[in-house]
Amino acid sequence: MKKLLAVLLSFMFVAVLFTGCKKATTGAKFHIGVVTGTVSQSEDDLRGAERLVKEYGDVADGGIITTLTYPDNFTSEQETTIAQIVGLADDPLMKAIVVNQAVPGTAEAFKRVREKRSDILLFAGEAHEDPNVIEAAADQVVSADNVARGYLIIWAAKQMGAKTFVHISFPRHMSYELLSRRRYIMEEACKDLGLKFVFETAPDPTSDVGMAGAQQFMLEKTPAWVQKYGKDTAFFCTNDGETEPLLKQLMKYGGLFVEADLPSPLMGYPGALGIDLKAEQGDWPAVLKKVEQAVIDQGGSGRFGTWAFSYGYTTTAGLGEYAKRCIEGTAKLHNNADVFDAYAKYTPGVVWNGSNYKDLNSGTTSPNHILVYQDTYVFGRGYLGTTKQVVPEKYLTFRAPGS
Repeated sequence: MKKLLAVLLSFMFVAVLFTGCKKATTGAKFHIGVVTGTVSQSEDDLRGAERLVKEYGDVADGGIITTLTYPDNFTSEQETTIAQIVGLADDPLMKAIVVNQAVPGTAEAFKRVREKRSDILLFAGEAHEDPNVIEAAADQVVSADNVARGYLIIWAAKQMGAKTFVHISFPRHMSYELLSRRRYIMEEACKDLGLKFVFETAPDPTSDVGMAGAQQFMLEKTPAWVQKYGKDTAFFCTNDGETEPLLKQLMKYGGLFVEADLPSPLMGYPGALGIDLKAEQGDWPAVLKKVEQAVIDQGGSGRFGTWAFSYGYTTTAGLGEYAKRCIEGTAKLHNNADVFDAYAKYTPGVVWNGSNYKDLNSGTTSPNHILVYQDTYVFGRGYLGTTKQVVPEKYLTFRAPGS
């Protein structure tokens, strides 16, 4: 009898455990897949995904969010990235997929997802592919407003006292339509606002040298650039991973820094300044305050800037929230106000500005592609008021040479 009772109790325990697991894994009415880079390539994007998991739960625990990270060397491992994204469509409850940053291969992945599951909504943050390619594949695309910022970053650099502006990049990034367009807008704005424009080349972190080699190059080269161009020079780098060594050396040797390519108080500053922000993680006002104090303490007051809330973090979390609202019917596709409202949830007190992307060749405005930006915040000085500036029309329609 004792043995029989023990067996019965065991079966009861297994039944309860199975029931509990079944309840946990089928509790959500729908799932949202969120794909980002890793900590080494785009930490802020990943933290935005973690925020969504914290808020809405992981699918494995009965929540609605499934997260994935694509390879660091995404350029040479496109098929892996594509397979990861397409694999999300195998989940019958999957109703939306968010990719931030939407690296090369995302459009093809979205195309394949669409062929398998036409009911899944597709969202792309900061697409690396040409606008017409990703727009055709995604339901909604959100990018940093690199058209307006091409002028506004130079305007801000002048307000900070810059006499020279150094743009640092490499061929892969310059093959991206919006990044190339921004680079030439910056050069034109420098002419109009009285700054000298310089283009410098750095290694591509996805090349054979890797991120470590690219960062070492920046550590070694930045002091020479400062000496060559002077301390009243604003530096701008198109790669996130190379931003930390750039900031570290500018803090030590001089120079100005308006904001990162994808601005955030976490973009390069913690490592460059040697500060621990674990206690402040997710509390952006607290993060900004601590970074600002460290910048001031190291003599950088008025010389270094950012966006108060991380663009990468907000885009991941904001697009995830927007996707959820679209699924639930409380937001509509191609509605800018709904997108900005979802972003505002994660950036209290900050006003976003922007507009729909306009193709210069066709003259058409894309209803599903929004370009966005925040005001520039300078440590030790405060907001510069970039969102209040009217960008001259010539820059909004400025064409890169040969385009």
